[in-house]
Amino acid sequence: MLVLGIDTSCDDTSLALLRDGKTLLSNVVSSQVDLHRVFGGVVPEIASRRHIELIEGLYRETLRQGDISGSSIDAIGVTAGPGLIGSVLVGLCFAKGLALSLGKPLIAVNHIEAHAMSIFLEKEVAFPFIALVVSGGHTIMLLIEGFGKYRALGSTRDDAAGEAFDKIAKYLGIGYPGGKVIEDLSAKGKGDYVAFPRPMADEKNYDFSYSGLKTAMINYIKKYGVTDYDLSDIMASFQEAAFDVLTNKTIRAARDLEISRIVVGGGVASNGRLRQLFAERCREEGMEALFSSPEFCTDNGAMVARVAYQYYSEGTISPLNVAGYSRMKIH
Repeated sequence: MLVLGIDTSCDDTSLALLRDGKTLLSNVVSSQVDLHRVFGGVVPEIASRRHIELIEGLYRETLRQGDISGSSIDAIGVTAGPGLIGSVLVGLCFAKGLALSLGKPLIAVNHIEAHAMSIFLEKEVAFPFIALVVSGGHTIMLLIEGFGKYRALGSTRDDAAGEAFDKIAKYLGIGYPGGKVIEDLSAKGKGDYVAFPRPMADEKNYDFSYSGLKTAMINYIKKYGVTDYDLSDIMASFQEAAFDVLTNKTIRAARDLEISRIVVGGGVASNGRLRQLFAERCREEGMEALFSSPEFCTDNGAMVARVAYQYYSEGTISPLNVAGYSRMKIH
């Protein structure tokens, strides 16, 4: 079975061809980082217009790399949300047009679900497990008991973790995308240089908050300033505070629910320090920490194709009038 996956949820135009849920024939991603760098963040209108310009050509390139024709596709999976609504609609409308013209079934996929299940592109993971999806737009913890069997355990009450990183980088003018800039700076710094707060760390729920940490960071800089000498130490301390809460709360949830596997997905999951912390702390708890390869942590069509493959195999398809959403619950 050959599934085309399409994701245009934010600023990456991504298409992939996946055979039988295992073999990736092509995975084409066009990034808009250079386009948005001057603004220090994604401009939704610019992002959606760029998707329109690129998507047909990238579809043809995806077919070329996979050495197939469009008629060979068995099903089309596409992100229907959550995301920037203009961007989401570009991919969704393109997928609908393809499905109609090729006479192929359409499967609408939740973007968060695709991140949570991207691990299945590379390995089979036994259920149940805890999934933490952490990115520039989302920070959510899920109990996963099977495909389509999800329970939200906690989420951010304000900024997503990656969003806080991007905002701090923009405030300091140190580069874009902020997450990667801060990771690189932090690698040369000391994580205990500044005792930044760990918001909601002691609360019994599994929710997160990053606006307070972001404010604490800005207040520290206003009060003490920042120099080339201590920039890396300050960034490392900020990163450590952000990741401490993510790792500790996720591990606590797994302990409370007596679950031994934790899967971490989303763009921030490509951060080397976050992966190290989860690996070390899960090992101490006798748990297993699992991560997708970095290319499957950031937005990609392959993860959408994997979820679509699963649902199509089980006989689930979407109507052609399925809507796109900027906000979308996961069930």
